[in-house]
Amino acid sequence: MSKITEKLEKEQFLEKEEFKWLLENNTPDLRADLSNRARRVAGQTFGNGVYVRGLIEFSNYCKNDCYYCGIRCSNEQANRYRLSEPEILDCCAIGYDLGFRTFVLQGGEDPDFTDEQMLELIRNIRSGYKDCAITLSLGERPRAVYEAFFAAGANRYLLRHETASEDHYQKLHPKQLRLEDRKACLQDLKEIGFQVGTGFMVGSPHQTVENLVADLLFIKTLNPQMIGIGPFIPHQHTPYKEAKAGTLEETLLLISILRLMLPKALIPATTALGTIDPKGRELGILAGANVVMPNLSPVSVRKDYALYDNKICTGDEAAECRVCLTKRIEGIGYEILTHRGDYPQD
Repeated sequence: MSKITEKLEKEQFLEKEEFKWLLENNTPDLRADLSNRARRVAGQTFGNGVYVRGLIEFSNYCKNDCYYCGIRCSNEQANRYRLSEPEILDCCAIGYDLGFRTFVLQGGEDPDFTDEQMLELIRNIRSGYKDCAITLSLGERPRAVYEAFFAAGANRYLLRHETASEDHYQKLHPKQLRLEDRKACLQDLKEIGFQVGTGFMVGSPHQTVENLVADLLFIKTLNPQMIGIGPFIPHQHTPYKEAKAGTLEETLLLISILRLMLPKALIPATTALGTIDPKGRELGILAGANVVMPNLSPVSVRKDYALYDNKICTGDEAAECRVCLTKRIEGIGYEILTHRGDYPQD
């Protein structure tokens, strides 16, 4: 065990069989070894700081019909909403007063929230909050649209690849969605100059160890600035409503592996992790994560942005989320950092 984990900590390339061994031998001792190494590596760059991002889930309309997602277009039970620009700007104002210096605008691929509207929104946020980072999570767009978003003032873009294996991708998505298109979008975003985030669901339906190894190898090659992973959690109005959820243990193991693979990456302890375990986000940080994303969306719509069932923090006001997370982070010996928290440059 120690030879492989030592090799990983030294950022030496692991062979497929070595990654496979780590994933197939996920014992408490192995997780403890990897998490200790991951914390040490994270501390060398970030100290005991955890970056905080203000999440604004501005629309749950989506043109896509991904088989695992609660806001898929064919879910007729979803209570759809779309925040107006003034409502979104109000979220930014509240967040700024609470100390947030990164806003994450996340939505489904909403065809009626146009690129022109998004450009105007980005410009207004950039004009009003010059010291803040703007992160977008809006799915697949043409390269020219990404370029326009970047020129308007957006800094970061989150686009999970979900799985790097073609056959697995097709089991999770309708046939009109293609893995090669998603990978091309990620490459475009990097070339344009965004700080880019990708990631995958842990324990998604039909996922194999080989799929996870492919994910790790893809991420190592892409070398993103941000990596978002979280456990798959089923939603009651999807084809995979009866599927088994991903586990805390496998997610924590993978967070540690990713931290050691890419020491400077920005890795969130996700809401999904906190949903499957009451201390999931704290455990994620202790495994090597260094970002948390409290929700700035209006409480009236929180429960409707339901990618999966039983999402936490849907009833908390933004200030409550901020205070609660700060206490939780301090309780494990870390501190919230309120600056932008950009990817560290060499």
